[in-house]
Amino acid sequence: MEDLKGKVLKLKELIDYQDGAVVSREIIRRDTGTVTIFAFDKGQGLSEHTAPFDAMVQIIDGKAEITISGKKHVLEAGEMIIMPANEPHALYAMEPYKMVLTMIKS
Repeated sequence: MEDLKGKVLKLKELIDYQDGAVVSREIIRRDTGTVTIFAFDKGQGLSEHTAPFDAMVQIIDGKAEITISGKKHVLEAGEMIIMPANEPHALYAMEPYKMVLTMIKS
């Protein structure tokens, strides 16, 4: 993993879209949590699942549908949502979108 410490970065430029795919790039990995950037092509997503920790999603490009415990939320660039620990959630790309996922493991 490239060391990004102390560098000024443009989040949207840290990852590229790929046709028909979901791409991810881990930015920080520590025992206490992770920060990962994702790029979803239109129509792509992550099926319903749970995680043992709260996770914050920040949309940095495009438009996503995020479902938490059956409730759908539409988010666009500049918006965020916290997905609570142990609650089922799913993500779907209404159009290509990029997001930052921050998970704190405590």
